[in-house]
Amino acid sequence: MFEERESVVTESTGTPRWLILTVAVVAVLSIFALGAGYSASSRASSIEQGLSAQLQAEVKTLRESVDVLSKRLKQTEETNAQAQGELSGVTDRLKLTQGELSRARKQGKQFQEQYDKHLEEMEASVRTELAAKASTADVKALSGDVSGVRTDLEATKQHLQMAKGELGTLIARNHEEIEQLRRLGQRDYFEFTLNGKGIREKLGSIMVELRNTNTKRNQFTIALFADDLRLEKKNRSVNEPIYFYTRGARAPLELVVNQVGKNKVVGYLSAPKASAPASGK
Repeated sequence: MFEERESVVTESTGTPRWLILTVAVVAVLSIFALGAGYSASSRASSIEQGLSAQLQAEVKTLRESVDVLSKRLKQTEETNAQAQGELSGVTDRLKLTQGELSRARKQGKQFQEQYDKHLEEMEASVRTELAAKASTADVKALSGDVSGVRTDLEATKQHLQMAKGELGTLIARNHEEIEQLRRLGQRDYFEFTLNGKGIREKLGSIMVELRNTNTKRNQFTIALFADDLRLEKKNRSVNEPIYFYTRGARAPLELVVNQVGKNKVVGYLSAPKASAPASGK
């Protein structure tokens, strides 16, 4: 009787095995879930940090690329603006040069006509003086003078015509020919010598500056300053006339270099009587 009661009490107070297994499984699953959640959270955080760093790097690279492109665009705009300015200047100068060429040709034709007229007047003057003489001896002497003068004039004319510029002006190649042109009285002539690069010489309102010389090719580069403007003539040859106008001038001024040495040039400036420089050599 006593043994049966103890057996009943023992069976009623014991914990079922399925409950213990259930609790154990739930505990294991909870631990696994916590571990998986922590791992996922850590991985997500790591991925987020990596993406953030990558995004920042790409943004930085993009900004640098934009800055480089902006600088290139600015340089391109500045280059285009400079090119437009130079093109405008060249266009204006071309228009001015074409106008000067037309006026210079017209003035050259007028100068040739005046020169021919001057020769005719000189011959007529000699003939008149010859006719006024009474004696035969004087007539013979004056006839010889007339022949000599005519010969000299023709020789001078032929000599000068050989050195005539493309616009019809007469070009002197040395000091003696400059003196011959002076005696014609049509223009004023100012001789100059520039010794050294950068050397300037003032001829009235005109300033000339030697920029460079090439003795092998007998060429030179020279700068002209007139009316607050600077005009550079590059790689010009000996005895090649350089024509240019000054403010208010109806005929061109003419610059010719007769000799080219090492950093040295010798030449002259020719100006019409009405627009000649105020002073010069």
